[in-house]
Amino acid sequence: MCFGSNLKGEDPSSRLNGDYEPNSRPVDQKSSGQLGTSVKMPNEYAPPPGPPPSHTEYAPPSGPPAGHDDYAAPPGPPPSHHDWQTAVPDTSLLPPPPSMGNQQSRTNNATEQEAEQGEAWCQQNPLTQPITFPEAALEAISQGNIGVTKPRTYQGTLERPRPGVWAGKTKTTSPDSCIMSTVPLYSVMAQSPLRTGRGKTAYYEVRIAKRNRSEVSLAMGFAAPPYPTFRLPGWHRGCLAVHGDDGSKYINDRWGGKDFTSPFKPGETLGIGMRFTKRDLSAPPAYDDVRPQTQAQTPLDVEIFLTRDGSVAGSWNLHEEGDAVEDLPVDGLEGYNDLYAVVGTFEGVEFEIVFNEGEWMYHP
Repeated sequence: MCFGSNLKGEDPSSRLNGDYEPNSRPVDQKSSGQLGTSVKMPNEYAPPPGPPPSHTEYAPPSGPPAGHDDYAAPPGPPPSHHDWQTAVPDTSLLPPPPSMGNQQSRTNNATEQEAEQGEAWCQQNPLTQPITFPEAALEAISQGNIGVTKPRTYQGTLERPRPGVWAGKTKTTSPDSCIMSTVPLYSVMAQSPLRTGRGKTAYYEVRIAKRNRSEVSLAMGFAAPPYPTFRLPGWHRGCLAVHGDDGSKYINDRWGGKDFTSPFKPGETLGIGMRFTKRDLSAPPAYDDVRPQTQAQTPLDVEIFLTRDGSVAGSWNLHEEGDAVEDLPVDGLEGYNDLYAVVGTFEGVEFEIVFNEGEWMYHP
């Protein structure tokens, strides 16, 4: 922006007619050819009286110069070698800083109106409290004999070829949909480490058909009920997921998620798990533990991990350090709510959901 053609002190009109200008350089009247001055300068400069000062007045201090012999070593043996490698932990063992969130996915994005509809649905349907399940339901969970709920927006087939396995194939016109298990893979009343004193891992796998198109339009994760089944998992509260089209992880994130892994591929077997362990809040950080850690003072430690063809491909801690402005709360995922398996689909994808542990490629 411009507030005028001349700044203060730059206007030459103030120097006209001999006017004084405080910001202008003084003019040498003699060299400029101007005559007359009201100040009379002396014609001669006389030196001060007396002889000039002598350098001999400054003599060095008396006595010989100080020698190195005056500085003796302190008594006693020299100090022992300081093992700094033991005192200072190796920071390379610490987990890397979390990735920053993306404003949008580089592959597929829902509309802002759909995101607002999902948020409105969540406000109208708050998270439910944990449920005490009967022994028959808990036995079915342990055996992997788990059913799924087909969302109304799902367009395609979803069948159970055998116990613990569900095969699905969506149409290319199928919109965002979220398949949810009928029972939780993590039950607070039956499996929380705060109740049992033992750790608990919730896990399942998804197989992508070899004849699937190159872009895998599927997401897999966990959610605390209820969750809007017309939205992909990970986009709203109480839910996390890894999306196969861009490889990003989403934790209550309806924008672009965070970079996590490479996109899923046809023919791959993916697995996702949540590991809950009771924390010793008085214990110092374990620098020799390569798993993701956190400084959060929560009674349960929650680690999420992804497997690809039977090998762990990455993990993160639910309470890892994040951006205080961009990252939304992780309520519902901290181990105080029942957690269900959720598989999101859009457009055309062919897959199998595997709850039966006997068919898993990875065994936690």
